[in-house]
Amino acid sequence: MTTEMTPEQLKAACENFRTTFTTLKTEIGKVVVGHGEVVEAVLISLFAGGNVLLEGVPGLGKTLLVRTLARTLSLPFSRIQFTPDLMPADVIGTNVVMEDPATGRRKFEFQKGPIFAQVVLADEINRATPKTQSALLEAMQERSVTVAGVTYKLEKPFLVLATQNPIEQEGTYPLPEAQLDRFIFKIVVGYSKLDDLITILDRTTGQDNPDANKVLDGPAILQAQELVRGVIVAPHVKEYVARLVLATHPGTSTAAGGAEGPTNKYIRCGASPRAAQALLLGAKVRALIEGRFHASYADVKSVAALSLRHRLLMNFEAEADKIDPDAIVRQILEMTPTGAEKK
Repeated sequence: MTTEMTPEQLKAACENFRTTFTTLKTEIGKVVVGHGEVVEAVLISLFAGGNVLLEGVPGLGKTLLVRTLARTLSLPFSRIQFTPDLMPADVIGTNVVMEDPATGRRKFEFQKGPIFAQVVLADEINRATPKTQSALLEAMQERSVTVAGVTYKLEKPFLVLATQNPIEQEGTYPLPEAQLDRFIFKIVVGYSKLDDLITILDRTTGQDNPDANKVLDGPAILQAQELVRGVIVAPHVKEYVARLVLATHPGTSTAAGGAEGPTNKYIRCGASPRAAQALLLGAKVRALIEGRFHASYADVKSVAALSLRHRLLMNFEAEADKIDPDAIVRQILEMTPTGAEKK
């Protein structure tokens, strides 16, 4: 699509994307108080075409954010409350016996589960068993589900936003690495600031009840995602993305800091190629937000923590030294020069 555009059309498309992004963020901000960086990260993942893992303690507005996002996008929304007794069929659906009133004959008919919405909230996903968690894998990766040998396509655009509580240990099942890797970003939702908390109190205990307006629909989102895919990335920026990912691999010559560096010291398993895809797609969206049709080193760095923090498996030494993945990502960024810095 973008290859057929004139420079003037590309400039107009970039400006339109930037305006749409700002409008979406403003409309969500009418309902969700504060958390501007969280909202921005969720929107970046939407236009990058990926799924999101939101981590934070209860009551910080994660569910409200997802509901508001669905409202601004005018897309079907469903919420799946994950519990230990939730079964895969409760997520994707199942075949049930139906009787034809005209003939009296019985037949199996597929009843769709809540995964067949376009914005899906997987609430407290780490409270479900691994068997149920895995029911999301095909949907997240292939945008389809398979029941009794029959594959059902999910309508595009499709976005899964999963939440998990970082402090609740009892009765939880940590997400397997394969599923974590399928989230383009992991977004950490922090506590509200003083002014934001006062605003929340005014809204939730008073008569003011703002609502968000529709901004985009499905076809417009798909068009924006296509525009993102067309953003130009220079070879040296692609190389930088690859070197960042390789710098997370312990026991290799590319590990950040060498034999005594943070990668070999604290990381048990590094990031996969999906991390490079997340970095590149996130950087492309960031470039469009800034009004550019080419991604830069700064764009890549701005989404590094979002793309890498959940893909780095830390070892016991990191836990003992109280080193978290974000600290490692910062060190890797410092130790991995860009093409310009290498010169």
